[in-house]
Amino acid sequence: MAHPPIKRHPSLQPLSRHHFQGLVIAQNLLRVGTESDSLAIMDVRSDLADFWSSGGRDHFREEEEVLLPVYARYAQLDRPEISEMLLEHIRIRSFVDQIVNRHVESAAVMHELGVLLRDHIRKEERVIFPMIEAALPADELERLGTQLTDPS
Repeated sequence: MAHPPIKRHPSLQPLSRHHFQGLVIAQNLLRVGTESDSLAIMDVRSDLADFWSSGGRDHFREEEEVLLPVYARYAQLDRPEISEMLLEHIRIRSFVDQIVNRHVESAAVMHELGVLLRDHIRKEERVIFPMIEAALPADELERLGTQLTDPS
Protein backbone atom coordinates (compact mmCIF):
# COMPACT_ATOMS: atom_id res chain seq x y z
CA MET A 1 0.00 0.00 0.00
CA ALA A 2 1.49 3.33 -1.04
CA HIS A 3 1.58 6.11 1.49
CA PRO A 4 1.10 9.74 0.45
CA PRO A 5 4.21 11.92 0.71
CA ILE A 6 4.80 13.23 4.20
CA LYS A 7 4.88 16.99 4.63
CA ARG A 8 7.75 17.54 7.01
CA HIS A 9 8.58 20.76 8.88
CA PRO A 10 11.63 22.31 7.16
CA SER A 11 13.74 21.97 10.32
CA LEU A 12 13.40 18.16 10.23
CA GLN A 13 13.94 17.83 6.49
CA PRO A 14 17.71 17.23 6.85
CA LEU A 15 16.92 14.13 8.90
CA SER A 16 14.35 13.05 6.31
CA ARG A 17 16.96 13.43 3.56
CA HIS A 18 19.26 11.16 5.57
CA HIS A 19 16.35 8.75 5.84
CA PHE A 20 15.97 8.67 2.07
CA GLN A 21 19.63 7.68 1.75
CA GLY A 22 19.08 5.05 4.44
CA LEU A 23 16.12 3.60 2.56
CA VAL A 24 18.29 3.20 -0.55
CA ILE A 25 20.86 1.31 1.54
CA ALA A 26 18.10 -0.79 3.15
CA GLN A 27 16.76 -1.73 -0.28
CA ASN A 28 20.23 -2.79 -1.43
CA LEU A 29 20.73 -4.85 1.72
CA LEU A 30 17.43 -6.61 1.01
CA ARG A 31 18.44 -7.33 -2.58
CA VAL A 32 21.76 -9.03 -1.81
CA GLY A 33 21.78 -12.61 -3.01
CA THR A 34 18.23 -12.64 -4.33
CA GLU A 35 17.46 -14.25 -7.65
CA SER A 36 16.22 -10.96 -9.06
CA ASP A 37 19.47 -9.16 -8.37
CA SER A 38 23.17 -9.76 -8.58
CA LEU A 39 24.37 -7.19 -6.05
CA ALA A 40 27.60 -8.43 -4.54
CA ILE A 41 27.98 -8.56 -0.79
CA MET A 42 31.30 -6.69 -1.06
CA ASP A 43 29.67 -3.84 -3.01
CA VAL A 44 26.78 -3.49 -0.60
CA ARG A 45 29.16 -3.62 2.37
CA SER A 46 31.20 -0.83 0.75
CA ASP A 47 28.06 1.26 0.14
CA LEU A 48 26.94 0.68 3.74
CA ALA A 49 30.37 1.73 5.03
CA ASP A 50 30.27 4.90 2.91
CA PHE A 51 26.74 5.72 4.09
CA TRP A 52 27.67 5.12 7.72
CA SER A 53 30.88 7.16 7.68
CA SER A 54 29.45 10.03 5.60
CA GLY A 55 26.44 10.77 7.78
CA GLY A 56 24.62 7.66 8.99
CA ARG A 57 26.49 7.47 12.30
CA ASP A 58 26.14 11.22 12.84
CA HIS A 59 22.44 11.05 12.00
CA PHE A 60 21.82 8.77 14.99
CA ARG A 61 23.87 11.05 17.22
CA GLU A 62 21.85 14.08 16.14
CA GLU A 63 18.59 12.30 16.89
CA GLU A 64 19.86 11.19 20.30
CA GLU A 65 21.85 14.28 21.33
CA VAL A 66 19.90 17.11 19.67
CA LEU A 67 16.40 16.05 18.66
CA LEU A 68 15.30 14.02 21.69
CA PRO A 69 16.70 16.40 24.33
CA VAL A 70 14.75 19.28 22.74
CA TYR A 71 11.64 17.10 22.55
CA ALA A 72 12.08 16.19 26.24
CA ARG A 73 11.58 19.82 27.23
CA TYR A 74 8.05 19.74 25.81
CA ALA A 75 6.84 16.15 26.12
CA GLN A 76 7.36 12.93 28.06
CA LEU A 77 10.16 10.70 26.78
CA ASP A 78 8.74 7.70 28.60
CA ARG A 79 6.90 6.46 25.53
CA PRO A 80 7.24 3.07 23.88
CA GLU A 81 7.95 4.69 20.50
CA ILE A 82 10.99 6.51 21.88
CA SER A 83 12.28 3.41 23.68
CA GLU A 84 11.87 1.37 20.50
CA MET A 85 13.68 4.03 18.49
CA LEU A 86 16.69 4.00 20.80
CA LEU A 87 16.84 0.20 20.99
CA GLU A 88 16.68 0.05 17.20
CA HIS A 89 19.59 2.50 17.01
CA ILE A 90 21.63 0.07 19.11
CA ARG A 91 20.66 -2.92 16.98
CA ILE A 92 21.42 -1.06 13.74
CA ARG A 93 24.84 -0.02 15.08
CA SER A 94 25.52 -3.65 15.99
CA PHE A 95 24.60 -4.89 12.50
CA VAL A 96 26.69 -2.18 10.83
CA ASP A 97 29.64 -3.17 13.01
CA GLN A 98 29.21 -6.84 12.08
CA ILE A 99 29.00 -6.14 8.35
CA VAL A 100 31.46 -3.27 7.96
CA ASN A 101 34.08 -3.85 10.66
CA ARG A 102 33.89 -7.59 11.29
CA HIS A 103 33.32 -8.42 7.60
CA VAL A 104 30.36 -10.71 8.19
CA GLU A 105 29.53 -11.93 4.69
CA SER A 106 26.02 -13.19 5.21
CA ALA A 107 23.09 -12.30 2.99
CA ALA A 108 20.80 -13.26 5.89
CA VAL A 109 22.47 -10.72 8.21
CA MET A 110 22.28 -8.07 5.49
CA HIS A 111 18.60 -8.84 4.93
CA GLU A 112 17.92 -8.58 8.67
CA LEU A 113 19.61 -5.17 8.77
CA GLY A 114 17.71 -4.12 5.64
CA VAL A 115 14.34 -4.92 7.24
CA LEU A 116 15.30 -3.27 10.53
CA LEU A 117 16.63 -0.12 8.84
CA ARG A 118 13.62 0.20 6.53
CA ASP A 119 11.08 -0.29 9.32
CA HIS A 120 13.00 1.99 11.68
CA ILE A 121 13.06 4.83 9.16
CA ARG A 122 9.36 4.41 8.43
CA LYS A 123 8.58 4.55 12.17
CA GLU A 124 10.59 7.73 12.63
CA GLU A 125 8.96 9.39 9.62
CA ARG A 126 5.39 8.27 10.34
CA VAL A 127 5.33 8.25 14.17
CA ILE A 128 8.30 9.91 15.89
CA PHE A 129 8.71 13.02 13.74
CA PRO A 130 4.98 13.86 13.79
CA MET A 131 5.05 13.55 17.61
CA ILE A 132 7.97 15.97 17.74
CA GLU A 133 6.39 18.42 15.29
CA ALA A 134 3.19 18.42 17.35
CA ALA A 135 4.99 18.95 20.67
CA LEU A 136 7.50 21.67 19.79
CA PRO A 137 6.54 25.31 19.38
CA ALA A 138 7.38 26.87 16.00
CA ASP A 139 10.34 28.89 17.29
CA GLU A 140 11.88 25.78 18.88
CA LEU A 141 11.43 23.84 15.65
CA GLU A 142 13.22 26.63 13.79
CA ARG A 143 16.15 26.58 16.26
CA LEU A 144 16.31 22.84 16.00
CA GLY A 145 16.81 23.07 12.25
CA THR A 146 19.98 25.11 12.70
CA GLN A 147 21.53 22.29 14.74
CA LEU A 148 21.06 19.48 12.23
CA THR A 149 23.44 18.47 9.44
CA ASP A 150 21.94 18.52 5.95
CA PRO A 151 23.30 15.80 3.65
CA SER A 152 22.39 17.70 0.48
